[in-house]
Formats: sequence, C-alpha cells, structure tokens
Amino acid sequence: MEQSHQSFEIAGLLHPGRESRTIAPLLHLAGSPPANQDTAHASPDRTETTLDHADDALRPAIVQRLGIADNDLLAFSVFKRSYDARKKYGDMPFIYTIDCEVKDEAALLARLSGDKHVGPAPDIAYKPVGKAEAPLDERPIVVGFGPCGIFAALILAQAGLRPIVLERGKEVRQRTKDTWGLWRKNVLDPTSNVQFGEGGAGTFSDGKLYSQIKDPHHHGRKVLQEFVKAGAPDEILYVSKPHIGTFRLTGVVATMREGIKALGGEVRFQERVSDLLIEDDQLTGVVLESGEQILSRHVVLALGHSSRDTFRMLHARGVYLEAKPFSVGFRIEHPQSLIDRARLGKYAGHPKLGAADYKLVHHASNGRSVYSFCMCPGGTVVAATSEPERVVTNGMSQYSRNERNANAGIVVGITPNRTTRAARWLAWNCRSAWSRTPTCSAVATTRRPGNWSATSSRARHPPPLARCSRPTSRGETG
Repeated sequence: MEQSHQSFEIAGLLHPGRESRTIAPLLHLAGSPPANQDTAHASPDRTETTLDHADDALRPAIVQRLGIADNDLLAFSVFKRSYDARKKYGDMPFIYTIDCEVKDEAALLARLSGDKHVGPAPDIAYKPVGKAEAPLDERPIVVGFGPCGIFAALILAQAGLRPIVLERGKEVRQRTKDTWGLWRKNVLDPTSNVQFGEGGAGTFSDGKLYSQIKDPHHHGRKVLQEFVKAGAPDEILYVSKPHIGTFRLTGVVATMREGIKALGGEVRFQERVSDLLIEDDQLTGVVLESGEQILSRHVVLALGHSSRDTFRMLHARGVYLEAKPFSVGFRIEHPQSLIDRARLGKYAGHPKLGAADYKLVHHASNGRSVYSFCMCPGGTVVAATSEPERVVTNGMSQYSRNERNANAGIVVGITPNRTTRAARWLAWNCRSAWSRTPTCSAVATTRRPGNWSATSSRARHPPPLARCSRPTSRGETG
C-alpha cells in the first residue's frame, strides 16, 4: 500500500514535516448542497457546498471529486483557503488546496493525468544551508532586530553559529509602553517607538504575512511555520492573506527572541552601531555608541528604513550603497462597512470572511503608477514618527480587525532610473525634511459610493491619530 500527498483547489494546511504534496483537481466549495444530500455533490469538474459548510463536508467532497472510496483517503489537511469575491451576488465559493494521503497514488495520478490540477507536489520543506561543526571564533553580528534581523539571527542560531544581535531600540514589551506614551501622552522616545525596537516597524503595522513577490521555492513557508511555533494562530498557514495582528505579534516576537537565545544567540538592546572597523578594505567589526568594539568579519546589516544616521555613516565610510525605489503618499480612511459591501456584496459581515480588503492601482500616462499600500481592514491610523518635530503616520489592525474604519496608504513610486543623481541625493536627505515641515493633515471621506472628497489643514503637531503620511513638499502630503 502506497501513501501519497495530493492537493486540490479546495484548500490546504501542510502537515508539519511533510515534504511533498500532490495537486489534485479543482474543487469549489460554493452554493447550496443539493436536495437529499447532507454535505456535497459532485459534477465532472467541481464539487459544491455552502460558505457555511461544516468541517466534515470536506472529506466527502474530496472522495467524490477524486472518484475514490472513502477508505482510500487515508488523511488530508488544508494547505490553502481563499474565496472568489467575483461571485459576491451569487454563490461565493471557498477555494481550497488540500493535502491528501491516498492508497495507490500512482494509479490515481495515472487515471487523472489529463487533469491540469493534479500532479506530484513540490518539495516545500526548508533546506538549511548548513550546520556548524564547531562554534566560530568570530561570532556573526546582526545589526537590527526587525523582520530581517530576527530571521537572519534565527537561521544563524539554528545553524549553530551563536549570533550577536545589536538593536538600538528596546525589547518589545517596553517598546509597546513607549509607543503608547506617544499615542496617549504625546511623549516620544527617539530610540523606542513605532520605528525602532524589537520586531521593527512591522510590529505596529497589522502583522501582514503575505507578499506579491513570487516564492517558487516556498521559503515563505519557513517564515509562517516559525511564527506558528512561536505562538501565532495555526490559520496563518492556510488562509490566503494571513495576518497576526499588532498585539498578538508582540508575544510572537518575544518568543522568537527567546528561541534564538536558547540556541546560543545573544540579543542586546539599546545598542546603536555608530561606526565600522575596516582594515585593508575589509570589515573587521563594529563600534557601538558606547565606544565598545566587537570584532567579527561576519556582519548582517538589517537596518530597516529609518536608520538614516547609519546610512550616512556607511556612505561616509565608503560602503557601496545602491539607490532603491521607494514610495511616498498619504493614508486614507473609509468605513469598513462600505468596503465590505463593495467587495463582498450580500456576504458582507460574514464571520468566515471577516473584514474585506482591497487593492487599487492606476498607471498614469507619464509612466508612473499610483497604488494602494499597506491596506488595513478594520484598523486604525496611528502616529509613527521616530524623530522629534516630524510627522509620519502608519496603519495597523488587531487580529480581530473589528475597528469601525479601514485605511490604506495611497502612494506613488519614486524610481532611481527616473530621477537625476542630484535629485536622488536630495530625496535621500530630504525624506527627513519632508516629515519635519508643516504639513497637511488629509483625510479622505466618502460622500456616496464611488466619490471621494479630501479635506486638509496645516498642522505642525497633529493629534496621535493624524491622518497624513510623509509630505512630499511643503503643504502637500506624499
């Protein structure tokens, strides 16, 4: 008897440790069960149930779709679940990808060889680069403890390399208190805020865990599995747009830090790297603001986007820097109920769907694009500055996403190849100035569906929930 892994377009969660899955036939879970049938019905190309289908409806649907006996299906799990919002006024389906173990996989694959949704599953197990046979004399250094720094340190620790992490901000619990000090009392700690500290800026930005970047080797799976191991909900492994939520994420980040330390790593907070040690054009270590020197030829710079003083230091030390595209814009809000109705139709408010999101893009005739970014369903607009006398805003959502409003950034891309060298240098140095000048506090509101109005007022000190982002020039948001 053979055991196989198969997957359908009906949803799927990977069993921990499994290294393969088979993509099985397209299976829609939508509509209403036919009469005299409690769970599902099958046609040659699909099986349907309701959005509110019971958990035990999946097994009969899989069996019928594959055309096998029930005892031939040894096990199954959900790998991915999404929904088709195009059918918001009809029978909206859940679309699943399922991992299955079946008897005689070879015969099943041969019988369904003409079905493009059936085939051997890719190997999605993470492959470690290597394992240290003995600790290095020079321990690797990771500068910054945001998402990049956390996972760099974690992978190094799992390889037995005992990394040293240097983070200028504070640990996440104290950082949370300092951030609330800004929001509630207008007290800013430049070293511990929405931008700086354990977890990075994303800790206070909804905890979104998806990307539009292609991931053919499934490295993102490793990220999700580590989050679940650290206490994130299991559902992030299979929902189409997973998120943890701001305040759940703080606990996950703290647990991951302890995991790094348990593997021999060291995490040091309130330690800012002020200089590099360079001999014969080779990096030999780093210098801390306190004057302490740490020797190592292995340094990961996971700086984030707000460490402008560090970037200037790197530029002054002759480290090669390459301009990258960035975007500037403003943040808009609208009632979440409006977005739910527009996106989900009659299914607005359905508990299995939650708060709806959206994505907008406009390609202008001049070659630039304007698009939505960091859309936060059922979220809040928050002050996110890291420096005195400057204004930056961000959006975030809790795990429940049950706040009254939705919000999103509306931004335009700034690309190096469309900008002169002088303008790029000006942009680099003026990004901080943009957030320092008197700026426009803008909020987009809906008068009726499809129409938007914007109001603005000049304000140097907006309230904690200011509805503006980095200004592109004096008196404009951007």
